[in-house]
Amino acid sequence: MNKAVKKEAIKISNLTKSYGTHTVLKGLNFCVQQGEIFALLGINGAGKTTSLECIDGLRNYDSGSITINGIMGIQLQSASLPKYIKALEAVKLFAKWNKTSPDREALDALGIYEIAKKPYYQLSTGQKRRLHLALALTRNPDILFLDEPTAGLDVEGQISLHEQIRQLKAMGKTIILTSHDMAEVENLCDRIAILSAGKIAFIGTVEELSETVGKHYNITIRTENRAEKYESENIGDSLLSLLMQYREKGETVTDIQIDRGSLEQHFIKITKGE
Repeated sequence: MNKAVKKEAIKISNLTKSYGTHTVLKGLNFCVQQGEIFALLGINGAGKTTSLECIDGLRNYDSGSITINGIMGIQLQSASLPKYIKALEAVKLFAKWNKTSPDREALDALGIYEIAKKPYYQLSTGQKRRLHLALALTRNPDILFLDEPTAGLDVEGQISLHEQIRQLKAMGKTIILTSHDMAEVENLCDRIAILSAGKIAFIGTVEELSETVGKHYNITIRTENRAEKYESENIGDSLLSLLMQYREKGETVTDIQIDRGSLEQHFIKITKGE
């Protein structure tokens, strides 16, 4: 039996955008599948923000096409809400604009009723993040854009928001996020795209990224007096050679740690064009 083919929630074809003589997006092509969590990554100046702004309609583009299959909701990292508007008032206002009714279950899950009467300026960073997400959900969107959703949150707030994002995916939502937290991307996302100089340098899963970059190992060797780190692409030969060197120097090895390299290290290699 053939596997069901996932439908495309977003399709970007030959997208270009320039500011004066500077071309930021150079024929961008990628798709986001329905029901997946997709991360768009890139260093400053790579074109990530411009790409998102073009996709969600906040900025005009020069040429190409953007196809959106579904209703969009956008959670911005910062929002221009009135200083004294209360949290629940903001939700009701957005719901009225979108001709919908607030989802009490979703509001309860996001803890909005706990801060219902607090004015916006009194909300903590975590509370604002939850409110912004609640506002993005007022249209019952099929596709959610999350811009740095956990920036500024403490560990407890990050864990809570991650769980809410996973629940949204379980409901069939398509989620596109940006983040500078590589651990967050690795834990949440089905696929990632890395932008470099206005083009897609990589698209795929974290595992596929590791294979694309190559078998890169980090080796940490500890002795009674120190710990030293090494990099290798041939773990067997390198480890044997290193252990022989320690033995010849008369140093006793107390611990050895080996890992394949983090997503952050792979990300840096891709963006540097290595």
